[in-house]
Amino acid sequence: MTLSSKRAEYVALASLILSVLFFGIAFFVGRWSGFSPVSAVSWLILSAALIWLVLVIQFHQRALAEQEKLDMSQLAKDQDAPTIFQAKGERAAMFTVAQRRLEILEKWFIPIFSAAIAVYQIAVGLHLLNALLAPTDQQTKQPLICAICMTAIAFVSFLISRYATGMSVQLQWKPLRAGGSIFLAIAILCFTLAVSLALAQFKILAVVNVIGFLIPILLLVLGLETALNIVLDIYRPRLKDQYSRTAFDSRLLGIINEPGGIFRTLASTIDYQFGFKVSQTWFYKLLEKAIAPLVLFAAVTLYLLSCIVVVAPNEQAIIEHFGNPMKDADSVRIVGSGLALKRPWPIDIAYKYPTKKIMEISIGFVPKLDPRTGEPEPGPLLWGEAHHEQEHLLLVASEQAGEKLTAGAVPVSLLIAAVPVQYRIKDLYSFIYNHSEPEKLLESICYRELTRFAASAKVEVDNSTDMDKSLLGAGRAEAKHTLTENIQAAADNAGLGVEIVFLGLQGIHPPPEVAPDYQKVVGAVQKKQAAILNAHAKRNRDLTTLAGSVAAVDRLYALATEYQAAKKQNNSQKIRELGNELDLAFTQSKGDIFKILRQAQSYAFEKATLAQATGRRFDDQLKAYTAAKEVYKREQRLVVLEEALENIRKYVIVGDPNHYQIFEIDLQEKLTPSLYDLTGYEETNEK
Repeated sequence: MTLSSKRAEYVALASLILSVLFFGIAFFVGRWSGFSPVSAVSWLILSAALIWLVLVIQFHQRALAEQEKLDMSQLAKDQDAPTIFQAKGERAAMFTVAQRRLEILEKWFIPIFSAAIAVYQIAVGLHLLNALLAPTDQQTKQPLICAICMTAIAFVSFLISRYATGMSVQLQWKPLRAGGSIFLAIAILCFTLAVSLALAQFKILAVVNVIGFLIPILLLVLGLETALNIVLDIYRPRLKDQYSRTAFDSRLLGIINEPGGIFRTLASTIDYQFGFKVSQTWFYKLLEKAIAPLVLFAAVTLYLLSCIVVVAPNEQAIIEHFGNPMKDADSVRIVGSGLALKRPWPIDIAYKYPTKKIMEISIGFVPKLDPRTGEPEPGPLLWGEAHHEQEHLLLVASEQAGEKLTAGAVPVSLLIAAVPVQYRIKDLYSFIYNHSEPEKLLESICYRELTRFAASAKVEVDNSTDMDKSLLGAGRAEAKHTLTENIQAAADNAGLGVEIVFLGLQGIHPPPEVAPDYQKVVGAVQKKQAAILNAHAKRNRDLTTLAGSVAAVDRLYALATEYQAAKKQNNSQKIRELGNELDLAFTQSKGDIFKILRQAQSYAFEKATLAQATGRRFDDQLKAYTAAKEVYKREQRLVVLEEALENIRKYVIVGDPNHYQIFEIDLQEKLTPSLYDLTGYEETNEK
């Protein structure tokens, strides 16, 4: 019996009309009521309308092809028909116009339309997600009317889904499965949305919000699956006379649409992709028969896995047997890192805690958290700015009293104490069972000990000698040690079973309102200390420049003082000894003293040497004068002339004393040569 595609075409056309109608109802009802999930489901219905539109076109073309085939067969049986209608091969294919259009439609148009559907689903899914994540203050109304509309859509969609899915059992009507699957998903979503809208009548909006996120996620998943199917269809082996499943026919929705044939769907998917009958193999048939025992075995295995406890390297686990953690009177069921066995739940229950992890509590402040990571934001600790989300004031005693205290004022001060306390669990049983809320108890102990300690600590000091005892200065190191010991002792007395690892006092500072006044005092003290240090530095620099080192200057000063005291006492022997030591000390000194002494010695040596040389030269000159007076005098005269006329032009004229000659010498210099003196400028024909 040959099934006609007309019936499938009518079903697809009716479903298309209902899809458009459901889209309009859901869209306008969602806009009117303000419930965004109702509007979102309308876009899912519109994607179903696109699928039904493709199915209408496909089945309409199939019906035309079937009618054409029927006409061709009738003409072939007619004895009076022309022989052209009895042609075979390529000539016969020329007259099957509808069949060729169907092949082109299924080969090119349906994949292109599948890609368009995938793009639509992904784009709409992303748009709906962005709209949900954006802040909005839209008011909602009439959830019951919306629930009634969603129920009607769900009921009709379910009927059409079951009818179309039943028809898709036949090979000729297989494409109807795509529309039946998407309508079943719409029916389930609309029914769930109707229930959530009914709960919204009682101000229970959690389910509605969850469905609001579920619809765009479903659209994204369907769009990505369709796109993946298009890519896989390119590499899929195609067999003749075998049904090719369209890309927009969701395999995921097909599993829900045919719950009794999950394995058949899986097998057909593998058959579709790899081109051989997996469902006919012995392994598939064995798996189909043994599915119930396998599910039961999996459930029992999962239950027995509760007998295994996996403890991380930084954790310890305590095991309760019917609520009792004690193994006997003196021992506790504590398991270290690694694998451990216990009785199945709920006989034995294991509780794991990070005993080696360093945990932190914030005392005196609420830290600022990074919205992206949820971790505290690090930042500079400045007195004039707020460091954290909230900072608590700490009342401390003040040392100022009497005349310094303003009339009517109380001798107390206010400080902001941001103290992070880090701890770890050292006794797991005491931490869990001695107190119901050990973290809050430890926080209370830290606040108590901090307040008690601050009441007896020094905050402001009047002189620099007590700066190392100030809670705002160098006294923090000692305060940190003392406060850590006090908190640890109080925690041990309370039986908390924790160890204080670190306590930070870097966050103690005055309130930002009075921070400038504190900073002025600190600035004045620092300027004073800077002036003192600069004076010491200048003293050291000057003394080092003078004698090479401060110790050498101190030694010279001590010897000079003793020498002056000996002179006053008129002790000649001591004066002589100290004088020698002082001379030796000056001789061994460096710096400017060494430089001046060496310059004096050099000057004395130079004067003595020059005087000795001058005397020797005079003796030699006297001997030369005595030996030849005229020669010596002329030699000295020439020496004088040589030294005096060193930079003067000289002319030497030699003449016979017996002859009288007159020489005229023009000693003027010609700055510019005469016109008659120019030579070397003659014309020439050489080139």
